[in-house]
Amino acid sequence: MKRISVDIGGTFTDCFLVWDNKYIETKALTTHQNLALGFNEAVEKAYQQLDLTMEDILSEVDSVRYATTLGTNALIEHKGPRIGMLVTAGFDSTVPLSRGRGYGEGLDKLGMANLPDARRPDPLVLPHMIEGVRERLDFEGKIVLPLDEKDVREKIRMLVDKGAQVIVICFVNSVVNPMNEKRVEEILLEEYPSHLLGAIPVILSHRVAGRKGEYVRASSAIVDGFLHSTMYYAMTQLEQNLRAHSYEKPMLVIHNSGGMAQLNSTDALQTIHSGPVSGISATEHLAKEAELGNVVSTDMGGTSYDIGIVVEGGIKHYDFNPVIDRWLVSVPMVHLVTLGAGGGSIASYDRMYETVAVGPRSAGSDPGPACYDRGGMHPTVTDADLVLGYLDADNYAGGDIPLNPKRSTFAIEETLCDELDVEVVEAAMMIKEKVDANMANGVNTELRSRGYDPENFTMVTYGGNGPLHCCGIASRLKINKILATPMSSVFSAVGAGNMHQMHIHETSLFLVLYDSTSRKVFDNYERFNDVVADLSSRGKADLLRQGIKADDILHSLELDMRYGNQLVQTTVVISKHTLDSALDVLNILDLFSTDYGKRFGEGSQAPEAGIRINTIRVASYVEHETVHFKHIKPVAEDQRIQPPKPSSTRECYFVGEDKAVETPVWNKQDIPPGTEIVGPGIVASDVTTYLIEKGWKYVSAEQGAVWFLRDEAKN
Repeated sequence: MKRISVDIGGTFTDCFLVWDNKYIETKALTTHQNLALGFNEAVEKAYQQLDLTMEDILSEVDSVRYATTLGTNALIEHKGPRIGMLVTAGFDSTVPLSRGRGYGEGLDKLGMANLPDARRPDPLVLPHMIEGVRERLDFEGKIVLPLDEKDVREKIRMLVDKGAQVIVICFVNSVVNPMNEKRVEEILLEEYPSHLLGAIPVILSHRVAGRKGEYVRASSAIVDGFLHSTMYYAMTQLEQNLRAHSYEKPMLVIHNSGGMAQLNSTDALQTIHSGPVSGISATEHLAKEAELGNVVSTDMGGTSYDIGIVVEGGIKHYDFNPVIDRWLVSVPMVHLVTLGAGGGSIASYDRMYETVAVGPRSAGSDPGPACYDRGGMHPTVTDADLVLGYLDADNYAGGDIPLNPKRSTFAIEETLCDELDVEVVEAAMMIKEKVDANMANGVNTELRSRGYDPENFTMVTYGGNGPLHCCGIASRLKINKILATPMSSVFSAVGAGNMHQMHIHETSLFLVLYDSTSRKVFDNYERFNDVVADLSSRGKADLLRQGIKADDILHSLELDMRYGNQLVQTTVVISKHTLDSALDVLNILDLFSTDYGKRFGEGSQAPEAGIRINTIRVASYVEHETVHFKHIKPVAEDQRIQPPKPSSTRECYFVGEDKAVETPVWNKQDIPPGTEIVGPGIVASDVTTYLIEKGWKYVSAEQGAVWFLRDEAKN
């Protein structure tokens, strides 16, 4: 296997190169002005280790996979084309009005607590660029008012005359019957063929979002249209960069659904948060192969802290209506929570509570933390870690980024010490405690809100700063086992390399599996089977278009179910994709009841309210060769070996200790698998630092994996 996968974050561009049996991980600073530059630098560091050229590498790899934050940044910066929109007549104000609480979407907790003072986000499509078209379908997709084609042509000309650069079409009930949206697309191309208008993007809402909900489907199509040109030109630029270096295969783009596809089969909306989702996908793969059970994935990079949940049974947690920036959308996106708590998160004085606040602002990669010595003036988490002795100023990022401790000390003194009336070390400790507490609270809220107890989970940590802060976070959560993954600092890029080509299609419907009033179970098997067959055929067509063989295509069926009108909705994975008898229905009901009881407590099930399916989802995919993680469990306690002599010692400050502790430091490459180190201690590598706090043990495993075990843990 020869493969390149890249994850571009807010601070670093991570590269993972598989070259036969060699795994190479490299990092470069993200070049926001041209992402290809950071990509080239990261790949250059990789191929230099093989004594090859970039052309040698790219001419032989089987694929290049790419996860990016470009779409997220474009939304934040509000840079995009002028959008024209066609809607069903009478629904012209649906988008400008949003929903009753639309002005609160995407705000932080403080903003949500003060909704009367909240402001609506600047619209992506201006009200005068929305035109109503005479047409109407009912909830079953039957024609109520035929499409007025003359009216359509008139409205299209009006939008083009107003300078529309993207046309978004969103009609009522088009997910049930898309005939009118498709016909308008045909009319637009008839009126303005490519040689007249150029390649103007036409976005049909039913292709972007397959579930009902007119507003969220409209906002999904608008966001997709807003990002279309930015993503198209940026990704095309990257593809041309690959072509210039002898790469001739299609470039693969990571999707936030947990899969990937070729560029010509990717919607712009699918690329949002694709980097963090890659890490969750890698965690899922690792947990399954190593039989870890329930895990919570935590990715602490330079800008953010991303949290995901992976539970036994193959059940994925999706955001049914995720908020992207300030917009509620309707796409099957793998659920994740992002906190503004990374190594570059800026620390400040909280005047209200007279303490330290950390994040969500970040120093990013330019200028970066104060210790980078590139003009940054604000103290960050990385500056605090340096002052506390955890980081080696001369060997940070493999020596590529020398750190200046004096700049860290100055930044903390100027910002915090006078306000808090403390010394620099104490202020740095307050930064560490605050950021650890913020991340622990985020994990705790995420798990408990979904019916899980953190103590029943293993924490999987990765990212450049994950192994540095994981012990402090887990101690607050009473989690006893932490796995710092193989290739920890580039684990999201590893996930991108392990993903399968996949397309997800879903549809909303009201399907009662158990009617509590009549006490009857669902028996219209043909209806269910037809829906599943249609979704499967659409996914199969997507993959066939990308050159996949029909015999290689697999399907996974998921049902979003709930009791009656409860707000809580859970996903059930079904192995049998057709209903042929009442026994098949009863098996689904049993799976749903069992999963619900595990999450919310046995006895919490409420079949007396009825049981229904809200969404049917089919993932069509083809499996690719992956990196394996089967042998990473810690060795038995009686088989562990003593560590070698430390390479050095450093004075470090730990929570609960009044003074500095002379702390042994090891180089990771000197520690063989099966070694146990009792904290406190530090294990350093070129890409990350492993901090072993008091009360924890460091146990090295195969493939560079590391386990942190609390003294209370069962070994």
